[in-house]
Amino acid sequence: MAVLEMICKSGFSAYLHGYGAIDEWLGIKRNENCHFIFTNAGTSDLARLFEGLRFPGVCLADAALDINNYIWYFRCADSFNENHPSYSILEFYKDCSSRVYKDPRGIYPVLKEIRQIRKTGNEYSNLSAFFNECINRGTDRIRALTDASLILAKYFTAVNAKDLKAELDKTAELFFDLHEGSPPCQEEQRILLCGLITSPNPGTGLEMLKIGGFIGKYWPELAILEEADHSKEFHPEGNAWEHTMEALRHRKAGTVDLPLSLGLLLHDLGKPIASSAGNHRYEGHAELGEIQSRRFLDRLGFSPPLIADVCFLVRNHMLPAALPRLPLYRTSEIMSSRLFPRLMELYRCDESSSYKGLHGYYESSAKYQQFLRNQRNPYRRKK
Repeated sequence: MAVLEMICKSGFSAYLHGYGAIDEWLGIKRNENCHFIFTNAGTSDLARLFEGLRFPGVCLADAALDINNYIWYFRCADSFNENHPSYSILEFYKDCSSRVYKDPRGIYPVLKEIRQIRKTGNEYSNLSAFFNECINRGTDRIRALTDASLILAKYFTAVNAKDLKAELDKTAELFFDLHEGSPPCQEEQRILLCGLITSPNPGTGLEMLKIGGFIGKYWPELAILEEADHSKEFHPEGNAWEHTMEALRHRKAGTVDLPLSLGLLLHDLGKPIASSAGNHRYEGHAELGEIQSRRFLDRLGFSPPLIADVCFLVRNHMLPAALPRLPLYRTSEIMSSRLFPRLMELYRCDESSSYKGLHGYYESSAKYQQFLRNQRNPYRRKK
């Protein structure tokens, strides 16, 4: 928090803004990699305080500061439009000096309802009424839809999104009469995806975006997962989209592993292409999925090292199932990778989503443990 201290010690105000302030008010601890700050310091003031300040565009923030894989986004008071705030569904602030919360739009009732929902477990009794209260506070369609998806992903318990389709449809209808708003820029889309995919309930948030038309328009690589059907014998959970949402639901509680979560989201991205190419059913979909994943993540501006890690998971996600049957010379290099434990966790979620049981996962885990023991054996190395 040295960034906030520097701003305050220089005589400027600093308010934690948006979901960061809401999380603190709700008492939720997250390992977010970015925070939004509202300040009366101008961009020239911030430039004097911090080296390496960049300007991502007014649609997102007036200035941004990248420090050790963490991003601070600044909205300056002189450019702040009260009629079109950047977080218009849940406009909320925390004064970083006094630690007092500011509620300029009177959304305490909405926040209290979220807190009550989290306590009681009555998460989805009337979503449309809940979001109608938020929308009445004024926003455009894209921001209403993306904020709704983040609220669902961050604050509601993970369930099978198919069970909520009727309620999500009713909620999405609330947004259709709003004006469209400006298209989200590359960085906005990346922040949105990271916020969703590292939240406790990404599946329902993504389903909300799909029903509202956002995914079809901005993330078509994900939208076509619905076109890849599955045999009920092997995937009773449904098509490739439904399978992916279910796989995400089986992450371990508290998981905020971005490469793993992105790997789960994208691991079957090649199936619609493999199917339409006339190959043997989904043959080569892992390799095709790697190509699609690289294009998708690059378009959203993810870093090359992260893209490489996710592509490793997508390309190799079929290997753990075959591990007990493959000779060591074909698997040792991959099992030696620092990413292999993540690959095994992806396999566990993948298997769990299809209700197959985890016999195959445990068998492959035993093979991996045997490999690790042999690698540590000094006598074996001398042979």
